[in-house]
Amino acid sequence: MSVNEILQRAKKASVGCAVASERVRDHALTEMAYALREQADLVLQANEQDMDAAREAGTPDPLLDRLLLDEERIEGIASALEDLRDLPDPLGVVQMAETLDSGVAMQRISVPMGVVAMVYEARPNVTADAAGICVKTGNACVLRGGSLAHRSNLAIAQVLHDAACAAGMPKDCILAVDTTDRAATDEILKARGLVDLLIPRGGAGLIQHCVEHATVPVIETGVGNCHEYVHAPADIAMATEIAVNAKCQRPGVCNAIETLLVDESLAEEALASILPALHENGVVYFHTDPMASKIASDLGIPAVVSTEEDWAREYLDLEIAVRCVKGIDEAIAHVNKYGTMHSECIVTENEADAERFLSEVDAAAVYWNASTRFTDGGQFGLGAEIGISTQKLHARGPFALEALCSYKYVLRGTGQVRG
Repeated sequence: MSVNEILQRAKKASVGCAVASERVRDHALTEMAYALREQADLVLQANEQDMDAAREAGTPDPLLDRLLLDEERIEGIASALEDLRDLPDPLGVVQMAETLDSGVAMQRISVPMGVVAMVYEARPNVTADAAGICVKTGNACVLRGGSLAHRSNLAIAQVLHDAACAAGMPKDCILAVDTTDRAATDEILKARGLVDLLIPRGGAGLIQHCVEHATVPVIETGVGNCHEYVHAPADIAMATEIAVNAKCQRPGVCNAIETLLVDESLAEEALASILPALHENGVVYFHTDPMASKIASDLGIPAVVSTEEDWAREYLDLEIAVRCVKGIDEAIAHVNKYGTMHSECIVTENEADAERFLSEVDAAAVYWNASTRFTDGGQFGLGAEIGISTQKLHARGPFALEALCSYKYVLRGTGQVRG
């Protein structure tokens, strides 16, 4: 099918999706999870082909990790669909009810968006997350995955589509664009009247391209240049554990930290603990300011002097920028200048300064004495997330069901006319 035909079919299906009952939608999610488990071999075979092609192309290890599926990850994806099923129905919620002076009874009620298009890269789990959230919210879903996970995405989409339709959802409720031609993305971006909401999810280039060229509404999901700031007085052991978790657990994800800030007054003590721990856990490249560079050298840890560009980079790999700051004013200024309004963390025992950091840092999620890796829809109790928004309109931070709903005003009268 051409992209236009896919979008036309999705638009037609969106009418039936919007009126599908909660029972049908939840049953569809149950069957989608079951089908994914039952046809795991088919999905894993497709993923193995994607992995082989990616390795042959020299794809970096963090991206390979994003691409990889195994039985445990398939189970996690299926369980996320069941978690969605068990969440309260987001549709038909009466958000406001009152009787106007005219005697007309007015309600504001949550409704689906219509057609939600996802444009994304590398992570085949996004295919299932997006399809599941769209089913739960009564939206038709159009999926345009990247070339790296092309076979995996198509296999997952087909399994979920067939299961949802067998459970009573409209035909074409879940559709995947089966071409890797970039022109397909641009066609989706311009499909006013067919696409009600576009969500790009991937690298900075993809997101920026969608934001700049789309004529349909867009939720801008986030590049993650995240920070950990160690502020005196601080529990250095805690700061070290948080840094290792936030940088090394999964370096290729958007909620991993990319920059470590440390007060100059405790730089020697803090970096003597944190830098070796990061190095032992695989961090190879340290981009450091002069003070941090000297400390790293004294510890025998290789480091290169940072450039201005390094502070703004999302490394998505086992490398990190390190800067020593004079105090909280300089730290907040640095984060607000170079951060991407995603997730930011302060480690300190000073409650007043911690609260100031939480208040003054402009980000979707701010943490005191906890890892930025918690910025995730599942961790926040939202079910499978569809993305993490770094904008401020409509949705911010991890978003799922509510962000894929709009509302309508429903008014019931007894013959009133306006004078």
